[in-house]
Amino acid sequence: MMGTIDLDQCDPDFVKDLAGEPGGGNISACFTCRTCVASCPISAINREFNPARIIRMALYGLKEEILKSDFIWLCSTCYACQERCPQGVSITEFMTLLKNMAIREGHAPAGIRAQLKLVKGEGRIYPIDDFDNKKRNKAGLPPLPTSCEAIKELF
Repeated sequence: MMGTIDLDQCDPDFVKDLAGEPGGGNISACFTCRTCVASCPISAINREFNPARIIRMALYGLKEEILKSDFIWLCSTCYACQERCPQGVSITEFMTLLKNMAIREGHAPAGIRAQLKLVKGEGRIYPIDDFDNKKRNKAGLPPLPTSCEAIKELF
């Protein structure tokens, strides 16, 4: 659990930053009723993932602790928490916002960094070669280009 909060670690502008981003506008409406935790299949398996706790940490301004953590990456975007929230907090969108902020600040897990590297270099996560296109042809599917230059340019 969270334990004692060091006020030097708190970023009072973090909530304002979150509120200005899509998915972060209504987290202040959360009053930690924990309905989201009771609905979450990931919380049932891994007690470290607790949406109410993550929202509370954000409201306290614990930006670095949240963005450097592994637990924000556990959200499966099943929307169970969001559908049952009595305050209408967009928890799944909030978790996506935190993941995007973590990536922007260089705190993505190794698997996500590897995927980004593949997309930047190859244009896709899974490379397509002639063998794949032969299999697609046998299945009656059109061939796919073996490189995605347009996506490389976007990055």
